[in-house]
Amino acid sequence: MSKIRTINVNSISKNFGETRALSNCSFEAYAGEVHAIVGENGCGKSTLAKIISGVLLPDSGDVKILDNTITTPIEARNLGVATIFQEVLVADQATVLDNLFVGSEGFLSVGKDESEKVREASELLTRCIGQEIDLFADVGSYPLNIKQWIVIARAILRKPKVVILDESSAALDLDATNRLHAEINRLRDEGCTVLIVTHRIAELVKIADRATILRDGGPVGVLEKSDITETKLLELMTPTERTVMAQPNSNIKADTSKDIDSILEGKSLQLTEGANLFDFELKPGTIVGLAGLDGHGQDLFARSLAGLYQQNSGTISFRKENGELIEVNGLEIASDLHISWVSGDRKKEGIFPERSIFDNFAFGIYRRNLGWFGKVNKQYAKNAFNHEVQRLKIKTGNTSNKITSLSGGNQQKVLISRAFADQPKVIVLNDPARGVDLNTKRDLYQELRNFTDAGGAVVYLSSEIEEFLGFADRVDVFYQNAIFRSLDYQSVSEESMLAAMFGQPLGQHIKIE
Repeated sequence: MSKIRTINVNSISKNFGETRALSNCSFEAYAGEVHAIVGENGCGKSTLAKIISGVLLPDSGDVKILDNTITTPIEARNLGVATIFQEVLVADQATVLDNLFVGSEGFLSVGKDESEKVREASELLTRCIGQEIDLFADVGSYPLNIKQWIVIARAILRKPKVVILDESSAALDLDATNRLHAEINRLRDEGCTVLIVTHRIAELVKIADRATILRDGGPVGVLEKSDITETKLLELMTPTERTVMAQPNSNIKADTSKDIDSILEGKSLQLTEGANLFDFELKPGTIVGLAGLDGHGQDLFARSLAGLYQQNSGTISFRKENGELIEVNGLEIASDLHISWVSGDRKKEGIFPERSIFDNFAFGIYRRNLGWFGKVNKQYAKNAFNHEVQRLKIKTGNTSNKITSLSGGNQQKVLISRAFADQPKVIVLNDPARGVDLNTKRDLYQELRNFTDAGGAVVYLSSEIEEFLGFADRVDVFYQNAIFRSLDYQSVSEESMLAAMFGQPLGQHIKIE
């Protein structure tokens, strides 16, 4: 029985001003398969996804869905294409139910009655999220991970023939990602084509039936399931003249700072009412990871360290060079103390979408480098920008272009570079590698290690267990809004972290499938 080709991309090219996103790119996918699109930041993955979705038109070439040429999102949707973009697209002021069914009914067609919508939505969201949520609450009252599930559920409810997920697991933790994989398998078994754009190598090795690797705007190889390994993916993703950096576990170091005073410390902290109390310390020269299942407090704690969230009780203090302890109880104080924050939700808390690439970088450092009479020192900012662009290998094109002209990964790198340029003593990062490819992730690891080797300190939260292994000097695992267990670098493993995430006693482990 021959396979049904659902997507046929024929020799498309796409430029954004001087930046070439796709060059003579061809691609095809079939019904009943999970097909991953992989590549470094700026290789054209998201541009290809948007062209298949009808959001962008190619400069040349054509795209066909089930042998029909598409030129608009409506045409793609009518042919059964549902796209879940990298940015979480919801209407915060509308209810969950309205967000799920928006655009699903024609102007003259008779849609489902509300009771049927509630039944379908409740069943699907409970399965996806793992618990019931209020369908009549405004979406804006829910955290980012729940919003991501609402977008995913909206696509599934349309019973699509093609689903495109552009970094759609980036806001999900390990447990939630496993539930997403179950939904992907269900869609595939029903004959749907599932395209996954992801930087999570372990994820695509587990879930993908085929993988197309893009480099410099074009395909450089297609791997079948048996050939999809991290080694082969990296060989195809990386230019031959570039040497891939070794895994950072060779840089891990034992704690030799026992006699050094902490630079940040928390005493008798209670994040939310009724939660257990805990203490925390961060010493210069160390990298501390924050882990936990969604909703268990690690994100609140990261925000507390950066002055963005006021814990229920207890104090967080910064130690100045003279030994004086200053309470961190707000964003302005944290900034004055050179505590830098990098958000994983760049759309809401990171970028200024209507401003240029350069402005998005420079806003963070202008106030520390004012000239006479408060005049902005633009030359200093330009020099710092050029240095960070080279250091983090940011693909910018014309720096006067809006930051939204960059790929999601390069936008994230601009935010990270802004934090580095702000002369920090402590950097707090919430899912810093969200939307960042593997080689860039390794470069970031190295830069953070260089920063701590020079006396800085790093706290970072991640939803991917792999990002802690061989990198963090310590991982504090949260359970029920408090630190449940601290694991030193020798004790960090998938098994030990999962056991702590689920509140298991020492010595008990969660089986990893």
